[in-house]
Amino acid sequence: MKPASSDQSADLVVLVVDDDAHVREGIQGLLHTVRLQSKAYASASELFRSKLPAQAGCLILDIRLPGSSGFDIHADLVKRNINIPTIFLSGYADIQMSVKAIKAGAVEFLAKPFRDEDLLDAVRAALDRDRYRREYEEKLNDLRRRYNGLSQREKQVMSFVVAGFMNKHIAKEIGLAEVTVKVHRHTLMKKMGARSLADLVRMADMLKLPPAPKTKQMSGTR
Repeated sequence: MKPASSDQSADLVVLVVDDDAHVREGIQGLLHTVRLQSKAYASASELFRSKLPAQAGCLILDIRLPGSSGFDIHADLVKRNINIPTIFLSGYADIQMSVKAIKAGAVEFLAKPFRDEDLLDAVRAALDRDRYRREYEEKLNDLRRRYNGLSQREKQVMSFVVAGFMNKHIAKEIGLAEVTVKVHRHTLMKKMGARSLADLVRMADMLKLPPAPKTKQMSGTR
Protein backbone atom coordinates (compact mmCIF):
# COMPACT_ATOMS: atom_id res chain seq x y z
CA MET A 1 0.00 0.00 0.00
CA LYS A 2 1.41 3.36 -1.02
CA PRO A 3 1.56 6.08 1.64
CA ALA A 4 -1.47 8.35 1.57
CA SER A 5 -0.82 12.00 0.83
CA SER A 6 -1.28 14.41 3.71
CA ASP A 7 -4.44 15.76 2.05
CA GLN A 8 -5.89 12.27 1.64
CA SER A 9 -4.99 10.99 5.10
CA ALA A 10 -6.65 13.98 6.77
CA ASP A 11 -9.96 12.74 5.35
CA LEU A 12 -9.49 9.08 6.32
CA VAL A 13 -9.50 7.19 9.60
CA VAL A 14 -9.02 3.54 10.51
CA LEU A 15 -10.71 2.22 13.65
CA VAL A 16 -9.01 -0.68 15.42
CA VAL A 17 -10.82 -2.87 17.97
CA ASP A 18 -8.68 -5.51 19.69
CA ASP A 19 -8.33 -6.44 23.35
CA ASP A 20 -4.59 -7.04 22.96
CA ALA A 21 -2.74 -3.76 23.55
CA HIS A 22 0.34 -4.98 21.65
CA VAL A 23 -1.79 -5.78 18.59
CA ARG A 24 -3.51 -2.38 18.73
CA GLU A 25 -0.21 -0.55 19.04
CA GLY A 26 1.36 -2.62 16.28
CA ILE A 27 -1.49 -1.93 13.85
CA GLN A 28 -1.52 1.77 14.67
CA GLY A 29 2.23 1.93 14.15
CA LEU A 30 1.86 0.19 10.79
CA LEU A 31 -0.87 2.57 9.69
CA HIS A 32 1.26 5.51 10.77
CA THR A 33 3.99 4.40 8.33
CA VAL A 34 1.57 5.06 5.46
CA ARG A 35 0.35 8.29 7.07
CA LEU A 36 -3.12 7.06 7.99
CA GLN A 37 -4.95 8.27 11.07
CA SER A 38 -6.24 5.62 13.45
CA LYS A 39 -8.23 5.27 16.66
CA ALA A 40 -7.97 2.18 18.86
CA TYR A 41 -10.41 0.54 21.25
CA ALA A 42 -10.07 -2.44 23.58
CA SER A 43 -13.70 -3.57 23.55
CA ALA A 44 -17.15 -3.13 22.04
CA SER A 45 -18.30 -0.96 24.95
CA GLU A 46 -15.30 1.34 24.50
CA LEU A 47 -16.06 1.66 20.79
CA PHE A 48 -19.73 2.48 21.30
CA ARG A 49 -19.05 4.94 24.11
CA SER A 50 -16.99 7.03 21.72
CA LYS A 51 -18.26 9.28 18.97
CA LEU A 52 -17.51 7.52 15.69
CA PRO A 53 -15.68 9.72 13.17
CA ALA A 54 -17.75 11.20 10.36
CA GLN A 55 -15.07 10.95 7.68
CA ALA A 56 -14.46 8.03 5.35
CA GLY A 57 -12.75 5.09 6.98
CA CYS A 58 -12.78 1.41 7.81
CA LEU A 59 -12.82 -0.90 10.82
CA ILE A 60 -10.23 -3.51 11.80
CA LEU A 61 -12.08 -5.81 14.16
CA ASP A 62 -10.86 -8.76 16.20
CA ILE A 63 -13.44 -11.55 16.32
CA ARG A 64 -12.66 -12.83 19.83
CA LEU A 65 -13.24 -10.02 22.31
CA PRO A 66 -14.36 -9.93 25.94
CA GLY A 67 -18.12 -9.47 26.06
CA SER A 68 -19.46 -8.89 22.55
CA SER A 69 -17.66 -10.73 19.77
CA GLY A 70 -16.47 -9.05 16.61
CA PHE A 71 -19.45 -10.54 14.78
CA ASP A 72 -21.79 -9.07 17.42
CA ILE A 73 -20.20 -5.64 17.05
CA HIS A 74 -20.51 -5.77 13.27
CA ALA A 75 -24.19 -6.81 13.50
CA ASP A 76 -24.84 -3.97 15.95
CA LEU A 77 -23.24 -1.45 13.60
CA VAL A 78 -25.40 -2.68 10.72
CA LYS A 79 -28.53 -2.31 12.90
CA ARG A 80 -27.47 1.27 13.62
CA ASN A 81 -27.10 1.83 9.87
CA ILE A 82 -23.36 2.41 10.26
CA ASN A 83 -22.05 0.83 7.07
CA ILE A 84 -18.32 0.99 7.71
CA PRO A 85 -16.23 -1.52 5.69
CA THR A 86 -14.81 -4.12 8.07
CA ILE A 87 -11.67 -6.26 8.15
CA PHE A 88 -11.97 -9.17 10.59
CA LEU A 89 -8.95 -10.54 12.46
CA SER A 90 -8.66 -13.76 14.42
CA GLY A 91 -5.94 -15.76 16.12
CA TYR A 92 -8.16 -18.86 15.99
CA ALA A 93 -9.20 -18.78 12.36
CA ASP A 94 -10.86 -21.65 10.54
CA ILE A 95 -12.72 -22.03 7.26
CA GLN A 96 -16.14 -21.83 8.90
CA MET A 97 -15.23 -18.57 10.63
CA SER A 98 -13.81 -17.17 7.41
CA VAL A 99 -16.99 -17.99 5.50
CA LYS A 100 -19.11 -16.41 8.24
CA ALA A 101 -17.01 -13.22 8.07
CA ILE A 102 -17.33 -12.94 4.30
CA LYS A 103 -21.08 -13.59 4.45
CA ALA A 104 -21.32 -10.82 7.05
CA GLY A 105 -19.90 -8.46 4.42
CA ALA A 106 -16.26 -8.35 5.48
CA VAL A 107 -13.79 -6.76 3.10
CA GLU A 108 -11.18 -9.29 4.27
CA PHE A 109 -10.62 -11.95 6.91
CA LEU A 110 -7.05 -12.27 8.17
CA ALA A 111 -5.62 -14.85 10.54
CA LYS A 112 -3.11 -13.73 13.15
CA PRO A 113 -0.23 -13.39 12.71
CA PHE A 114 -0.81 -11.63 9.39
CA ARG A 115 1.63 -10.05 6.97
CA ASP A 116 1.80 -6.26 7.18
CA GLU A 117 1.30 -5.94 3.44
CA ASP A 118 -1.84 -8.12 3.55
CA LEU A 119 -3.39 -5.88 6.18
CA LEU A 120 -2.44 -2.71 4.33
CA ASP A 121 -3.88 -4.08 1.09
CA ALA A 122 -7.11 -4.89 2.93
CA VAL A 123 -7.20 -1.40 4.44
CA ARG A 124 -6.72 0.19 1.02
CA ALA A 125 -9.60 -1.88 -0.43
CA ALA A 126 -11.82 -1.00 2.53
CA LEU A 127 -11.07 2.73 2.30
CA ASP A 128 -11.74 2.70 -1.45
CA ARG A 129 -15.06 0.97 -0.81
CA ASP A 130 -16.07 3.52 1.80
CA ARG A 131 -15.10 6.47 -0.39
CA TYR A 132 -17.16 5.03 -3.26
CA ARG A 133 -20.13 4.40 -0.97
CA ARG A 134 -20.03 7.93 0.41
CA GLU A 135 -19.72 9.47 -3.07
CA TYR A 136 -22.68 7.38 -4.26
CA GLU A 137 -24.79 8.33 -1.22
CA GLU A 138 -23.93 12.00 -1.73
CA LYS A 139 -25.09 11.80 -5.36
CA LEU A 140 -28.21 9.92 -4.32
CA ASN A 141 -29.08 12.45 -1.61
CA ASP A 142 -28.60 15.27 -4.12
CA LEU A 143 -30.92 13.49 -6.57
CA ARG A 144 -33.53 13.02 -3.85
CA ARG A 145 -33.39 16.74 -3.05
CA ARG A 146 -33.89 17.58 -6.73
CA TYR A 147 -36.71 15.07 -7.15
CA ASN A 148 -38.46 16.33 -4.00
CA GLY A 149 -38.28 19.80 -5.54
CA LEU A 150 -40.50 18.72 -8.43
CA SER A 151 -44.21 19.44 -8.36
CA GLN A 152 -46.58 16.48 -8.22
CA ARG A 153 -47.46 17.04 -11.88
CA GLU A 154 -43.80 17.11 -12.85
CA LYS A 155 -43.23 13.83 -10.98
CA GLN A 156 -46.20 12.34 -12.79
CA VAL A 157 -44.88 13.44 -16.17
CA MET A 158 -41.41 12.16 -15.30
CA SER A 159 -42.74 8.68 -14.55
CA PHE A 160 -44.15 8.45 -18.07
CA VAL A 161 -41.12 10.06 -19.72
CA VAL A 162 -38.65 7.56 -18.23
CA ALA A 163 -41.01 4.73 -19.24
CA GLY A 164 -40.47 5.81 -22.86
CA PHE A 165 -43.83 7.37 -23.69
CA MET A 166 -44.16 10.28 -26.12
CA ASN A 167 -45.53 13.68 -25.13
CA LYS A 168 -48.81 13.22 -27.01
CA HIS A 169 -49.53 9.95 -25.25
CA ILE A 170 -48.66 11.41 -21.84
CA ALA A 171 -50.97 14.34 -22.53
CA LYS A 172 -53.83 12.01 -23.42
CA GLU A 173 -53.28 9.88 -20.32
CA ILE A 174 -53.19 12.66 -17.73
CA GLY A 175 -55.62 15.03 -19.45
CA LEU A 176 -53.32 17.89 -20.41
CA ALA A 177 -52.53 19.70 -23.64
CA GLU A 178 -49.44 18.35 -25.36
CA VAL A 179 -47.77 21.77 -25.16
CA THR A 180 -48.30 21.76 -21.39
CA VAL A 181 -46.65 18.34 -21.11
CA LYS A 182 -43.70 19.71 -23.10
CA VAL A 183 -43.36 22.59 -20.63
CA HIS A 184 -43.47 20.21 -17.65
CA ARG A 185 -40.94 17.94 -19.32
CA HIS A 186 -38.54 20.79 -20.01
CA THR A 187 -38.89 22.11 -16.45
CA LEU A 188 -38.36 18.76 -14.75
CA MET A 189 -35.32 18.00 -16.92
CA LYS A 190 -33.82 21.32 -15.84
CA LYS A 191 -34.65 20.82 -12.16
CA MET A 192 -33.18 17.31 -12.19
CA GLY A 193 -30.05 18.47 -14.05
CA ALA A 194 -30.63 15.86 -16.77
CA ARG A 195 -29.01 16.65 -20.11
CA SER A 196 -30.76 13.83 -21.96
CA LEU A 197 -33.47 11.20 -21.62
CA ALA A 198 -30.75 8.64 -20.84
CA ASP A 199 -29.59 10.83 -17.93
CA LEU A 200 -33.13 11.03 -16.60
CA VAL A 201 -33.63 7.26 -16.86
CA ARG A 202 -30.40 6.65 -14.91
CA MET A 203 -31.58 9.08 -12.23
CA ALA A 204 -34.93 7.31 -11.95
CA ASP A 205 -33.10 3.99 -11.61
CA MET A 206 -30.91 5.37 -8.82
CA LEU A 207 -33.98 6.72 -7.03
CA LYS A 208 -35.81 3.41 -7.58
CA LEU A 209 -38.91 5.28 -8.70
CA PRO A 210 -42.06 3.23 -9.31
CA PRO A 211 -42.92 2.74 -13.00
CA ALA A 212 -45.68 4.68 -14.69
CA PRO A 213 -49.08 3.01 -14.23
CA LYS A 214 -50.00 0.72 -17.10
CA THR A 215 -53.41 1.35 -18.62
CA LYS A 216 -55.26 0.00 -21.61
CA GLN A 217 -55.18 3.48 -23.06
CA MET A 218 -51.37 3.51 -22.95
CA SER A 219 -50.86 0.01 -24.36
CA GLY A 220 -49.19 -0.07 -27.70
CA THR A 221 -48.10 3.58 -27.61
CA ARG A 222 -44.36 3.11 -27.21
